[in-house]
Amino acid sequence: MQPKSTLPTAEVTVLPLRARAADLGDDRQSAVPAELPVAPVTQVVDGETYQADRALHAMLARLSGGISPAALLLAYTDWLSHFASSPQRQIEISQDALVEGKRFLEAVQHFYSPGQGGWSLIRPQAQDRRFDRPDWEHPPFNLMAQAFLLGQQWWHNATTGVRGVAKQNEAIVEFSVRQMLDVLSPSNFAATNPEVLRKSFESGGKNFVRGWRNFCTDWMSLASAGLGPVKTGDFVVGETVATSPGKVVFRNELIELIQYYPTTKQVHPEPILIVPAWIMKYYILDLSPQNSLVKYLTGEGFTVFMVSWRNPDATDREIAFDDYRKLGVKAALDTIGDIVPDRQVHALGYCLGGTLLSISAATMARDGDDRLKSISLLAAQTDFTEAGELTLFINESQVAFLEDMMWERGVLDTTQMAGAFQLLRSNDLIWSRLTRDYLMGERAVPSDLMAWNADATRLPYRMHSEYLRKLFLNNDLAGGRYVVEGKPISLSDIHTPTFVVGTLRDHVAPWKSVYKIHYQVDADVTFLLTSGGHNAGIVAPPSEQGHTYRVKTEAADATYTGPDEWLKTVPVVEGSWWPEWTKWLAARSGEPSEPPHMGTKVADENNLPDAPGDYVRH
Repeated sequence: MQPKSTLPTAEVTVLPLRARAADLGDDRQSAVPAELPVAPVTQVVDGETYQADRALHAMLARLSGGISPAALLLAYTDWLSHFASSPQRQIEISQDALVEGKRFLEAVQHFYSPGQGGWSLIRPQAQDRRFDRPDWEHPPFNLMAQAFLLGQQWWHNATTGVRGVAKQNEAIVEFSVRQMLDVLSPSNFAATNPEVLRKSFESGGKNFVRGWRNFCTDWMSLASAGLGPVKTGDFVVGETVATSPGKVVFRNELIELIQYYPTTKQVHPEPILIVPAWIMKYYILDLSPQNSLVKYLTGEGFTVFMVSWRNPDATDREIAFDDYRKLGVKAALDTIGDIVPDRQVHALGYCLGGTLLSISAATMARDGDDRLKSISLLAAQTDFTEAGELTLFINESQVAFLEDMMWERGVLDTTQMAGAFQLLRSNDLIWSRLTRDYLMGERAVPSDLMAWNADATRLPYRMHSEYLRKLFLNNDLAGGRYVVEGKPISLSDIHTPTFVVGTLRDHVAPWKSVYKIHYQVDADVTFLLTSGGHNAGIVAPPSEQGHTYRVKTEAADATYTGPDEWLKTVPVVEGSWWPEWTKWLAARSGEPSEPPHMGTKVADENNLPDAPGDYVRH
């Protein structure tokens, strides 16, 4: 754990990490609650009698990359046993292999005939960019690519559609087979990749020298990970990214709350509180000045507050999921109430921060707390039954395996987090990058988004275990079983106007999963579907070209419309979704007035730490 701030507590309040809701009352700055006893590990998962088993699982996790061998074995056993007892399905698959093999041989025989050649047998899918260069149109590379794609298609058909196989087991088998086949893609090898061969011929083999240099640089960077501040190219936190001017107006041992300076003479009376995910650093919403959501909001006349989460380490293993609500959202709202008293707040949650915000909003609604003027959720799920390919890693066997791995380390580390997300888009994030960096000897032009993506965080053992079990595995929030402070909460208690953003190509929070908020809350819901993915779709400044979105508002008492029908009937709008959202916020805000004081009235602005603060740098 990093040292506590030495700043005067009159300006920045520092609270112990284990502070509970009762400790965060009106007298936060004058009373420092005592440290509460740490709950033993046995309260999270099964107890101390299985330490040897868990140590073995932790050792296996280092070899398997965190993937449970038992989960894979169960999935393959389910598929193989049903496939073995399905003779008609076996005949169909065998016939498919013979037919495709015959077609391929005919294509080879007639490849040079007039009207033949090109992608005559199979074409890559639109999102598959491995074979989109002109060099892949020529023999023998085109034939190798088509042979690979035909084999991949055959294995997809063989691993799916087998009657009796559990849906999740089928998905695990299909996904894992696809990952193994992707390793064998002809684009991954110098001898079968025409782009690499052309590059080698043109450069006299210097691409391999540069590729070796890139490999050594990456290896040294990996070996020294965590030994210094993250720096990607010219993008450095506080210097070129996360540069919006502001002050840290509150700090406890889990968050720093940043208040940003206004850039207009008058501001709307209702401030905006942004709750980002703690899976990554907060400044995804404050990248470079030209694509900073914070800068855009202050320019539109809003007072903006941002939560910056501290990056936990092994000593923080017992931080609970509810600590993020109390020491995060609740503490931030309390501080904002001190700075701008008697004003409601526009709350925004992104990704996991949006899930946390929805839990906080339901808790506040249950308890009669009306401080939220509006709720905005960006790529945030409240129902996890269709949470995309991430759910492949979530079953009892896998969760128990992850718990044992985290039990040893105290946290889910950065490499494990990054690896899980990269697997979802392995063609783009793993194999294409390896080919470009090490075979072509090239480097992608550094960007602020790449710098942010490299600035990974860790997740505490207890928090992540509760998150996986309560939300992903049991889906307690959607089922009305999620308990906060001894009593269950329900999203249907939320009557606050809600603005929800989904992204069209989201692998982390699929938009149809995000869309389920329509039948969960009892509120007017404005749903906006934007182009792009989980990150690029959200970071969509008006200055960038190529963005589109669809938007429609449904009243709380409106008849439900399914996502497919919604997609067919809602027209596409050209441009960024940011102006649409700020227009929605402005319509629910009061008349502009003088900006609030920076920090509480008793704080000396000159003594407050500058944004982006300390926590984001670790």
